[in-house]
Amino acid sequence: MAEELNQSLEYTPTWIVAVVCSIIVFISLCAERALHYLGKFLKKRSQTALYEALTKLEEELMLLGFISLLLTVFQGLISDICITPKHATQMLPCKRSDEGLEHEIHYDTIINKRRLFSSDSGSQHCRQEGKVPLLSLEALHHLHIFIFVLAVVHVVFCVVTMILGGVRIREWKSWEDHAQSMAISSSGETLRVEEAGFFDKYAQGYWRKAAVVGWLRSFFKQFYGSVTKYDYLALRHGFIKEHCPNKPSFDFHSYMIRTLEIDFKRVVGISWYLWLFVVLFLLLNLEGWHTYFWLAFLPLIILLLVGAKLEHIITRLAQEAVANVDRTERVKPSDEYFWFGRPAIVLHLLHFTLFQNAFEIAFFFWIWCTYGFDSCIMEKIAYVIPRLIMGVIVQVLCSYSTLPLYTIVTQMGSSYKKFDDMGESSSLFHRMTKESNQHPQIGEQSIIMMENHAISSTIELSHTV
Repeated sequence: MAEELNQSLEYTPTWIVAVVCSIIVFISLCAERALHYLGKFLKKRSQTALYEALTKLEEELMLLGFISLLLTVFQGLISDICITPKHATQMLPCKRSDEGLEHEIHYDTIINKRRLFSSDSGSQHCRQEGKVPLLSLEALHHLHIFIFVLAVVHVVFCVVTMILGGVRIREWKSWEDHAQSMAISSSGETLRVEEAGFFDKYAQGYWRKAAVVGWLRSFFKQFYGSVTKYDYLALRHGFIKEHCPNKPSFDFHSYMIRTLEIDFKRVVGISWYLWLFVVLFLLLNLEGWHTYFWLAFLPLIILLLVGAKLEHIITRLAQEAVANVDRTERVKPSDEYFWFGRPAIVLHLLHFTLFQNAFEIAFFFWIWCTYGFDSCIMEKIAYVIPRLIMGVIVQVLCSYSTLPLYTIVTQMGSSYKKFDDMGESSSLFHRMTKESNQHPQIGEQSIIMMENHAISSTIELSHTV
């Protein structure tokens, strides 16, 4: 009797309603204020790219809010839709030992657990027709939790990857300082000697020129010393000579950090094709297929292919520089080194890899907390342990090897980011843009981005009129 009275707000004590509502509102306001002050902090520190990434995160939270609202509003309607028992027993993630008996037990469980969520008569309506609900309220509730957990884990994984990768990239700052000091002191000969080691390492010797050997070396190099000092100096020199030859002391390292921050804005979101992947996985997660297990190999395979490709691009840059007829022996950036001539494909693959790895971990914890470790969806321990190990490997490899590789190698494309969407020195930017529009004959325009403590870096925006 007490259970029946507590099913609606009509028979719920007002103090309980007030306390629960206050707690939910308080937590929501704290989260909203935290994001607000984080945004103000990023704008104060002139971290416009990270601020826009935060804005993208807020958009994802809004999308989750809409999904949550739709699931809540239409849960009664969905559970009232009836289907035949035959359709309800097809494409199941878990096998039933006795279809008839198991169906009754499962159906009664649905009816009983519905009372915890609603006093709706949809289940009784379906039972009177000899059918079952399309989706129980309990299943809707679990699906609701899974979507939320997936989004949170994805954001956390992206942030962790960017932080760890950023730490690795900032270790290159000493190489940048060394190159700038040599440029300022006109010690060009020293840099040429150091860059010569880059060409000797990749382009000298018959076996190193062989395609198979080059790919094998590129594959294994991503596991140790993915980017060396020789690599950095040679790629930096090629970038500066291609895009800003009059600025030998150009801060290439700061430029890479800024491009990484801009790319983070795209990676932190969940695109439509990623949601399509989630739906496809939920559809194919059938009993006996071990979809969850085989899917765990996908991010590792993609990551290894991307890492090998990026390393091979460095090798090709060195080999073609040595084979150049003008004997300048400097790397020449070009989009032709990338898949289909599009460096952006690498970012899409990294985005998918991070999301898929987050999906693996989120799905594991969701099943564990919702149905227990012994759930049939979890499968045997022999399938669980390899998935978790591969998830850790993907996270570490992406943070310390592939992401730093991506950051420097993608600068070897034909063009480079112009920071049009950044807010540093906005008045100066708009003024110089206006001048450029008034003088279309100008082929090169320098934008000086002032940073804290009088650190400046000059980006030359080359465009064709």
